[in-house]
Amino acid sequence: MKFYTLLSIVTLIDAVGCSKNSTGVTPDNPGGSDTIVTVVKDTTPQAKYDITQLDNCLLFATIPVVNVMQRQEYNELSGIASSVANPGVLYVHEDDAGTNTIALTNALGDDLGKLVLDNISTRDVEDIRVGPGPEAGKTYIYFADIGDNNASRKTITVYRFEEPVLKDLSGSSVIHMQSIDKIELAYPKGAVNAETLLVDPVTKDIFIASKETLRSTIYSAAYPQSLTVTIVLKSVVKTNFDLLTSGDISPDGSEMVLRNKGQIWYWKRNAGQSVAQTILTAPQTAPYAGNEHQGEGICFMYDGSGYLTDTEIKDHAGALSTISFYRRK
Repeated sequence: MKFYTLLSIVTLIDAVGCSKNSTGVTPDNPGGSDTIVTVVKDTTPQAKYDITQLDNCLLFATIPVVNVMQRQEYNELSGIASSVANPGVLYVHEDDAGTNTIALTNALGDDLGKLVLDNISTRDVEDIRVGPGPEAGKTYIYFADIGDNNASRKTITVYRFEEPVLKDLSGSSVIHMQSIDKIELAYPKGAVNAETLLVDPVTKDIFIASKETLRSTIYSAAYPQSLTVTIVLKSVVKTNFDLLTSGDISPDGSEMVLRNKGQIWYWKRNAGQSVAQTILTAPQTAPYAGNEHQGEGICFMYDGSGYLTDTEIKDHAGALSTISFYRRK
């Protein structure tokens, strides 16, 4: 009996000795049996509706008015936004690396010149929005450098600047923008690809929808957005939308659309309802003629008269850059 007691004591001493380093201090043991792993449950709400079983939206014409853009060198058009400060003017852009140019046009596709954003560096600009910002009574352009096909970017950037008042525009117009806010963002669980930017005109919050196969997470950055530190986005809704390419919220905040290359979804937003709450309710399928080779952008017209779409044509020989307008009935 004494033998077994002594053996147990020796074994215990050996075990304690093996757990200490040369200084006699017991080291941390990551991954060992004493490691405490805290699992944080993802509480992001999931939209429950079946996107293949939605009602049709009857508010807009099913056949769009299609106009060919006057300038056809824009092969990779991505975002489109309707100016508030300059009624009838549209902002469009390409998504090639390093772009700092916003083309000016209208629903007819006329060449109205361009905005040049000085002193910025971009990697993959995918969307553009017009909405409120820091100063009441003014509107701002949000230029979304959020594309990340390889899901490798540590941060993404949304550039924001006051919408200029434009006069006497022509194809030779070049307007340089120099006072530009840089809003740097990071995802909470690592990089994802995204092409969709929303700006809530009610709260001034920014939303980004990921571009993933058969799913999309909607992330938010609440207003006011910091210009000095990287903002960690918050996931607010999970959906089953496939490979989203753009979206918009109407200037009065009462309507919202999301799109991919083959379909458009429409929501009527109730007063007091958040963007996340709106997306959690079932949308309607909005008219889309399927007339675009690679449909990319979408926006509401500034006056509520309908919505517009544009398309990329780079990989489609002989295709033309067009703007399609779905008029409200």
